Amino acid sequence: MKIRIRKDGPYLVEGNIPLNRLDVKGEGEIPTEYIEVEKFEVGSQYALCRCSLSKKKPFCDGSHREKFDGTLTYVDKDYYEEAEVIESREFTLYDNKKLCSGARFCMEDKGTWILIFSKNQDKKEKAKIQVANCPSGRLVLKDREGNLIEPKFEPAISILEDSIIGVSGPVWIKGEIPIETDSGEVYKVRNRVTLCRCGKSKNKPLCDKSHFGVKFRDETYFKKEV
Repeated sequence: MKIRIRKDGPYLVEGNIPLNRLDVKGEGEIPTEYIEVEKFEVGSQYALCRCSLSKKKPFCDGSHREKFDGTLTYVDKDYYEEAEVIESREFTLYDNKKLCSGARFCMEDKGTWILIFSKNQDKKEKAKIQVANCPSGRLVLKDREGNLIEPKFEPAISILEDSIIGVSGPVWIKGEIPIETDSGEVYKVRNRVTLCRCGKSKNKPLCDKSHFGVKFRDETYFKKEV
């Protein structure tokens, strides 16, 4: 089970990894939950578009051959090496801003950074949910004993949509699936990772929120009612 990145080409998924599409629901422009809107029938192997040019999104149709530069520029470092540390009485919140994919779950109710300091148990639980919903793993939460408070994801892939603001988001990789570069190196395995599918990230293969700037819309989804 792994994802192999083809040079200037798609993400090759191997090992019967389930694939679905998630959209968001929330208040105003701030999402509060994911809604599954589609399940894809996939085999043991499939290829996902990362150039935005495919007419069969989320799957590759070979369009990358036209003009896609998929050069990988992400420098694979230890997550904690670049993460800011915020400590409250009950939690340690790690924030690695370089991984942000703009999902915005962290912004509800004044934000995760405020909620971890709350004395209200419901708000503290909300902080845990917000971190779990951070698809890129920018935010990581530990208790005061240093134990990770992390969702127990089975290996799966989700295509993310953001109909609240009308853009298509990244590919969400869940459950510690190895990701192999086009040169055969394997990135440090993480529970939550977001991969670019608009083709414009400056931090390939990771999403860097460029889909907002280019207003990327997956026409296979947004031509439907959302």
